[in-house]
Amino acid sequence: MDNWRKSSYSGPDDGNECVEIAPSPTHVAVRDSKAPTRATLAFPPEAFTPFLQALKAQPPRP
Repeated sequence: MDNWRKSSYSGPDDGNECVEIAPSPTHVAVRDSKAPTRATLAFPPEAFTPFLQALKAQPPRP
């Protein structure tokens, strides 16, 4: 996939403290921007929004 986009909530400096997504018609892929060659998660498009909502509902980590 060539269309990876970094979150607008990236960390400071080079912004590598976040995730990247790559949407396609069949799925939305998610990877760690610090380790882009490692594993990715892939969600059907209709499951991606509930996934994000569940993450947002989690309390922040210290």
